This record gives sequence, structure tokens and C-alpha cells, in this order.
Amino acid sequence: MKPRQQGFTLVEIAVVLLIVGLLLGGVLKGQALIDSAKVKNLAQDFRALPAMIHAYQDRFRALPGDDRRARLHLCSSGSECTAQGNGNGVIDGNWDDATDSDAFRLWQHLRLADLASGNSDTGDAGYLPQNAVGGRLGVQRGGSLLGIRGSVLTCSGSIPGKLVRQLDLALDDGDPGTGSMRAGSDSDGTLSVVSAENPLLDASSYTVCASL
Repeated sequence: MKPRQQGFTLVEIAVVLLIVGLLLGGVLKGQALIDSAKVKNLAQDFRALPAMIHAYQDRFRALPGDDRRARLHLCSSGSECTAQGNGNGVIDGNWDDATDSDAFRLWQHLRLADLASGNSDTGDAGYLPQNAVGGRLGVQRGGSLLGIRGSVLTCSGSIPGKLVRQLDLALDDGDPGTGSMRAGSDSDGTLSVVSAENPLLDASSYTVCASL
């Protein structure tokens, strides 16, 4: 007697392919939902931080980080809970400073004023804020970064290119190389704005800045 050949029928193969397709579709849909949630969190940073700075200005008539009367405004009587700015009306320093500057001190002033959450101790490991993808979040004066006009810029780092597209579409003109929100790639410590010569790549990381 000839041995019976073992194998899958066309119906069985079709069922397996259908299940694989459904699983792949679910994974892709789940990833899309995760990306969408990250974009919403990133967008919230760009919306919330300007509101915090404006609230500080309304209350104390000074910029956080630059406030030359910060101890009077934020500390208990006789306390030196924070360093004071020079009151020159601008936030000096770079958005990603890790040492004392207006931009670095801004977070302490906002937190001591109960306008932002987080530890106000500048020596704490968690003092410097991070965005939804683990990059730095910060503020600096505008005018020279990525060609964006404005007195103050909010910047957020280490954002994947695929999220940059969605973020710019949600908050600006949809083009990360133009408008009030722009993306830049780090080249030898200098940010180069996205352009035809420096195209946005989905898998690469970018710093995104926007004018308040």
C-alpha cells in the first residue's frame, strides 16, 4: 500500500494566512495608536510650556529663569531657595543647558511657583525634564535657532522623524522645514533645519523648536 501524503489543504492555508493578516493588522494598528499618543503628549508640551511662562509673567512681571527678584517671589522669608536672574528681559542660555543659566533655572522658578510639576532641586537626577520619547525639553531665546522668529522658543529633542511629521501637522503648517515650528538634525553640535538638501527621515531623531 502506498503511504498517504500529509499536507495542508487550500482552505487550511487560507485560514492561516487570514489569521496572520489579522495579527499583522492588529500590531500595525496598535503601533499607530502608540505613535498617536506620543504625538499628543509632545504637542501638549508645546502648548503647556508657553502657558506656564505667561502665567509666571502675569504673576511676577518677570520671565522665569530671568527673574531678578525670584527669592522675594518664590522663597520663604530670609530663604535663598533659588538663584536670581539678571532681569534683562530675555531667557539667556540654551534650551538643553545642564548647568546654571536662565534656561536651566527656568524650571526651578516654574516649579517653586507651582506652575510646573517636578523636583525644584537642581542637583536632583530628575530635575531636567524629558518629553514623551525620552528627549530633553527646554526653552531659550529665539532669533538664531533654526531660523525661527520669536522672543522665546520651546524645544524638544530626540523626536523620531515619523512623529515630527505628525507633530508639525497638528501644530503648524505640516512642513517641518518652514513656519513657526521647525525640525533640525544635529550636525557637529549645530542644528541644521530640515530641507530638500537635509530631508526628514522617519528613523532619524530630530530636535523640534517652536515660537511661543
